[in-house]
Amino acid sequence: MKASRDDSRFEFGKNWTAFLKSVDERRIESSMESLRSMLGRERLDGKTFLDIGCGSGLSSLAAIRLNATVHAFDFDNASVACAKELKRRYAEEVIQWMIEQGSALDQHYLQSLGQFDIVYSWGVLHHTGHMNRAIELATDRVRKGGLLFIAIYHDQGSASRRWAMVKRIYQRLPAILRPAWVAAIASIYEAKFAMARLPRGQNPLPFADWKNKASDRGMSAWYDWVDWVGGWPFEVASPDNIINPLADKGFGLVRLKTVGNGWGCNEYVFQREQ
Repeated sequence: MKASRDDSRFEFGKNWTAFLKSVDERRIESSMESLRSMLGRERLDGKTFLDIGCGSGLSSLAAIRLNATVHAFDFDNASVACAKELKRRYAEEVIQWMIEQGSALDQHYLQSLGQFDIVYSWGVLHHTGHMNRAIELATDRVRKGGLLFIAIYHDQGSASRRWAMVKRIYQRLPAILRPAWVAAIASIYEAKFAMARLPRGQNPLPFADWKNKASDRGMSAWYDWVDWVGGWPFEVASPDNIINPLADKGFGLVRLKTVGNGWGCNEYVFQREQ
């Protein structure tokens, strides 16, 4: 099974290409710290690292800086080009970093890659249109004793269905109107966040939150909003829906970082039994 190319699929690569202008050493270090924290390792010496849906290439670069051997791929050719540009800028001489086009749903392609010490896919598998199958195929790439690090949208029930509607509207709008739709949705929620900060005696302006976003995996507040409002296909899952099926396959939960009752991605690190 391969992901289909259609007009309703969000062009993640275009967003990542714009984000690339903001990548600097600070963002790279933030991405490295995210890997260190979730994987529980200061270094990845001697480890092989598969980046499924590499996007901008920032996480792959972080893994390279931590001394892993990285194979990265993305379904979106613009994302592949983006990751290659990042490699050109920061790791041109590194031969331990392979970047190519491929699908998280292409079983034959994935089998051809072999197995890895660490399989990583942050905020990608829920955008394939076949999330459960994509997770299953990702787990097959983890060698015995290896780690699986995935981030999946949290299921908020009716709120998630409303977000699906927001995303479908984005897809149906002419390209010229899409930034205005993102700005409108972001403004509504940023205003809500500001009002929530006031009773706590915090600065209601969003600048501190935007700065924190740069420290969260090196991301950007604006491009995260574009991704969130436009990202389609879109699936969600509760922690139970992720943890229990993987436990049945011999994957023990090592670390969990949730968004609580909020929206966004829950992060999971599993270890495959020996």
